[in-house]
Amino acid sequence: MNNKLFHWSDAKVYLAIIAIMVAIIGFYQPIIGTICGLAFAYLIYYAYIEANTRNEELKKYIETLSDKFESATKHAIFNMPFPLVLIDSNGIITWYNTPFLDMIVEEDILNESIYDLVPNFKPEKVLNAKENEAIPIEYDNRDYLVYPNFIDNKKISGSENRVTMLYWVNNSDYVKLEKQYIDEKTTVAIVYVDNYDEVKSSTTDINRPLLLAEIDKRITEYFTNYNGIVRKFENDKYIIVFNNKSLEIIQDKRFDILDDLRELDKGNKIPITLSMGISTSEKGLLKSFEDARAAIDIALGRGGDQAVLNKNGNLEFYGGKSKALEKRNKVRSRVIGYALKQLIDQTETIFVMGHKNPDMDSFGSGIGILRGIENRNKKGYLVISGENPSIKNLYDRLREEQPELLEHLITPEEAKEIIDENSLMILVDNHKPSFTEEPELLNIVDKVVVIDHHRRGAEFVENPVLIYVEPYASSTSELVTEILSYMSENNNLTKFEAEALLAGITVDTKNFSFQTGVRTFEAASILKRAGADTTSVRQLFRDDYNTFIDRAEVIRSAQIISDRIAIGRLGKEVENGILIAAQAADELLDINHVEASFVLTYSNDRIHISGRSLGTISVQLILEALGGGGHLTSAGAQISGVPLEKAEEMLIEAIDKYFEEGES
Repeated sequence: MNNKLFHWSDAKVYLAIIAIMVAIIGFYQPIIGTICGLAFAYLIYYAYIEANTRNEELKKYIETLSDKFESATKHAIFNMPFPLVLIDSNGIITWYNTPFLDMIVEEDILNESIYDLVPNFKPEKVLNAKENEAIPIEYDNRDYLVYPNFIDNKKISGSENRVTMLYWVNNSDYVKLEKQYIDEKTTVAIVYVDNYDEVKSSTTDINRPLLLAEIDKRITEYFTNYNGIVRKFENDKYIIVFNNKSLEIIQDKRFDILDDLRELDKGNKIPITLSMGISTSEKGLLKSFEDARAAIDIALGRGGDQAVLNKNGNLEFYGGKSKALEKRNKVRSRVIGYALKQLIDQTETIFVMGHKNPDMDSFGSGIGILRGIENRNKKGYLVISGENPSIKNLYDRLREEQPELLEHLITPEEAKEIIDENSLMILVDNHKPSFTEEPELLNIVDKVVVIDHHRRGAEFVENPVLIYVEPYASSTSELVTEILSYMSENNNLTKFEAEALLAGITVDTKNFSFQTGVRTFEAASILKRAGADTTSVRQLFRDDYNTFIDRAEVIRSAQIISDRIAIGRLGKEVENGILIAAQAADELLDINHVEASFVLTYSNDRIHISGRSLGTISVQLILEALGGGGHLTSAGAQISGVPLEKAEEMLIEAIDKYFEEGES
């Protein structure tokens, strides 16, 4: 059957042409024209009757087909193998099929609310859903994908005329398979015994074999209990392979092997600490191994005694609450000094840059590196935005005692004009690009050196050519002083330069009372021999009257929480607010029973937090939760877009979370 309807409009043109031809024939041959006219009239009549007949037949065919389709549709819907339910705009059930009733296991659900029957199915999930977009729902220990199909009931006026058909597809098998896949994903861990040599040396000859065997046994048994494969590739290094399900259990226990090994006592005078780098990558086993190696480097760079977990680029930190032990081996300092000397010799223009709002350590270590560059007869520049209250006294001393050094101090804008990809950039007292004076400069140069004493964070300079990050050190000035000794036979330090470095050590050690080791005093003795005067250095830390008053007000208004943490605030923005906050945090530690202190202040439309600790509480881990970083005993953070009161609430939440996770 021809399924096209006959339309007179389609034949008008042809009929008009025939009519004209009949008229012409009739004009010249009237008899023939009359015959043609009668034939033409009959043709029109016949076509009309035939068209009506065919149209009627086609309409009947379509109606029959529609009835069959509607019947088939109803049959398909009523016999769907998966649950279907029809709800109105309020979630009231107006129709359902048998599989849906079997799923709900209720006798009468008509006119009931689906949101009451299925608690996990919230109204907003339907309102915010797109047409045929799956909504994942868990019900009765089964997982479903619910596909909504929205129907407008035109017979009902008003805003509540929409009904929704929900198709429930049982997705439990897929979810189980997905979970199995995730649980069985391979995890790679690299474990180092941080202080293997020191622990071995501190143990008697009789106990030493027992201790080393016990370390090996505990590490092996711990991961074997989680179905892991453990292979020892050096005396103090292990590689472990296990699955993601075991990793989640270990995470829940917060890598308790760190505590287990630290408490091991077989006559060793030094606690045993581990560093762990763990990775589980979706890009395969090789990528997991590479990420685990990067994670172990971060763990070591943060001072060890911790686990760093890399999950597809997201870093999580566990442990790290103990003080980094001082390394007594100077080999690395010598190697770094020699490598830095070579890099300087191979470069024409060298730039040194510290962190924003530089303190004495950042500024002093930068001046020390400038001396090392000059010793190699190269042109060096210290990138600094200008003086601030923390370094004002040292800056004034520079103008008086060594004014020729001013031509080596340039602003970030001036640096952009002369720096190029062949230049060398040396970062001091910072390893986070976002914290530098001008992060854009790091994108210009191909070679970056990092010298820092802060525990390494998740953010780090990309592809540095040389890294010297030592959390055990008191300050970057201490590291720079050591390096200078190995870069040339004579460090050639002037009295001012030696005092600048000593000031950096003094400020970070709180006058040699915190984070001070043997190497710290050795560095100080080098500077003393170079002409540094301790009385002159002490004068660099004198403050004006207003600073004393503001600092005293912070201490007076401080509050003690948890019986051992002091929180103070400087409720106004002053030029030297960051300096006052740091000094007040230091002095709050002099209060009996206070083990950690935090001071909040305004700084350039942000809230700055200074944290200090006696070593029993890690202010670094607390402030890392707020985007900051630093050391176990000294750290800082800056928060944008919130008032001082809200920032204090966030700080208290971070403190509470720290204690909830437990202390080592």
